[in-house]
Amino acid sequence: MERLLMSRKERKRMTVMVEVKAARLTLVEAAEVLGLCYRQAKRVWRRYREQGDQGLVHQLRGKPGARAKPAKTKARVLARYAQRYPDFGPTLAAEYLAGEGLAVDHETLRRWLLAAGQRTVRRRRQRHRQWRERKPCLGAMVQLDGSHHDWFEGRRERCVLMVMVDDATNRVWAQFFEEETTHASYDMLAGWTRRQGLPQSLYVDRDSIYRCEGVGSVAEQLAGREPQTQFGRAMQQLGVELILANSPQAKGRVERMNGVLQDRLVKALRLVGISDIKTANEFLAKDYLPGFNRKFQVKPASAADAHQPIPRKIDEVLSWEVQRVVQRDWTVASEAKWYQLDRQHETLSLAGKKVIVRTLRDGRVQLERNGVKLRWQELSRRPKRPKAQVVRASKPAEAWKPNANHPWRTLRIGSQRAPLASGASVRPSLRFGLTPSPNAKHKTKTTKGTLSPEL
Repeated sequence: MERLLMSRKERKRMTVMVEVKAARLTLVEAAEVLGLCYRQAKRVWRRYREQGDQGLVHQLRGKPGARAKPAKTKARVLARYAQRYPDFGPTLAAEYLAGEGLAVDHETLRRWLLAAGQRTVRRRRQRHRQWRERKPCLGAMVQLDGSHHDWFEGRRERCVLMVMVDDATNRVWAQFFEEETTHASYDMLAGWTRRQGLPQSLYVDRDSIYRCEGVGSVAEQLAGREPQTQFGRAMQQLGVELILANSPQAKGRVERMNGVLQDRLVKALRLVGISDIKTANEFLAKDYLPGFNRKFQVKPASAADAHQPIPRKIDEVLSWEVQRVVQRDWTVASEAKWYQLDRQHETLSLAGKKVIVRTLRDGRVQLERNGVKLRWQELSRRPKRPKAQVVRASKPAEAWKPNANHPWRTLRIGSQRAPLASGASVRPSLRFGLTPSPNAKHKTKTTKGTLSPEL
């Protein structure tokens, strides 16, 4: 009989049975130690006395399972796979094999392929990552990220917590939003700026909010500029460096902070019984974050503050800007709305020129040209454009044909040639009515009653 390896549970039973055999333990005590009933302990003791250590090994060890596929089916499946699907994955290959009448689970096929050596496990190679030291002072770099989680534990719909973490001190600012959008990112930066100042740089992921996926315009390509999102354009105007992380580990400080908040903040919201975003944001700003920062904030390497002064027009920068062309009727169309420019800007000659249509976070709209705010009035409906007049082409005049007695026909210039009358001159008159010179000599040739001049 082939000796099989024993499991940890079976080795424990063997140790106890040895003590029973040496009469150092009773069978009742052995059953209590093994967690078995007395009847089961008697069966284990009987197999141990009859078969020794191998009697403690599970009887089905090494035998095919009750639901195992027949060996012939396994051989057919592996042969068919090697013949037609050698580069298929187990899931896709199982789908195609089922269409051929060879039904096998994809996980079973995967194990068969591994055992037969027809497939190898591809382990992803870990990328080397370099540890980065914290920034030296407050405001040098702030990390921003959105954490999607069931923050209210089913008391309301899932939402996102936008988190900003200072890289040097771990100082945190966070607010709840329904979704991670450009508007939410604007509000987060505005909230941080009101409390701390404008940071030198912002470390974010490669979300479409911060990175433009499209192709730049022809002007941008010629100038060598990459297309920007609205958030990227705002950061450029504010002088904030926008750093795009290549992996979540790159901005690990805010990622780890998300995990801490998902554990601690969820329990805090449960204890105070908050179930809506507005109340939760008030709780965060007034009660939770001040104590949280006192507990987890660290001392920076430098006591300097690198935050920039708050720009005077930060609300105008944190907006949505598009360029639109002024029509000949001095209207501007944007976002399915039409704006009529005021007559006082007539000296600017705006027709055909580009203006900036700016939408602020509170919904207000501004129109601007070269830094000059324009006065406008929103139209209730789309202005009607004058229809271009269609000029119908007149029918072409019929080709004029001279009459039969026209001088051209008389002089045989036309298509119909008439015989000259007897005694008629064969020399046509000059264009300007001058008589031919008497000294001019012309040679004539007579052919069957017709004359043709030869020069």
